[in-house]
Amino acid sequence: MQEQYRAILTAVGENPRREGLRDTPKRAANALSFLTQGYKQSLTKIVNGAIFKSSNDEMVIVRDIELYSLCEHHLLPFIGKCHVAYLPNGKVLGLSKIPRIVDMYARRLQIQETLTKQIGQSIQKVTRAKGVAVVIEAQHLCAMMRGVGKQNSVMTTSMMIGRFRQDPRTRQEFLTLIRPASA
Repeated sequence: MQEQYRAILTAVGENPRREGLRDTPKRAANALSFLTQGYKQSLTKIVNGAIFKSSNDEMVIVRDIELYSLCEHHLLPFIGKCHVAYLPNGKVLGLSKIPRIVDMYARRLQIQETLTKQIGQSIQKVTRAKGVAVVIEAQHLCAMMRGVGKQNSVMTTSMMIGRFRQDPRTRQEFLTLIRPASA
């Protein structure tokens, strides 16, 4: 990967032997490896058995989970927050596991729509919940730094499974609860 970055530096007209760029291919390769570490992770290892019996049947929400990902079209970052909810069906998932699942999928090349779906399907798979909801709000550097150049645009995607899809009241409760608190 370092050699590829060296070739990219040359292709854009830079001298990869210049003092400020000498270690850039190594640093860039390490950064990309970190930013795509989700490929080396698995849902089973992330969850690590942290599913616990529970009589709770009320909505569980983890909101404002920050996420950083790279779009598969331009390899530019998109940055935002993810809100996840589920309706337990005899089991709850360890609190730290939801942000870890978000990170595992965010640390792969893809589009936001796919990321939203992957998170929702995974939460459903491990919890067998009565319903799962995921909303991601993110800003895409490909829309900010190039192309259309819109600095304040935010893309919102959602996925609703089970009761969140079937029951408008459940969906509305979730959407209300993830809204930022009024000042």
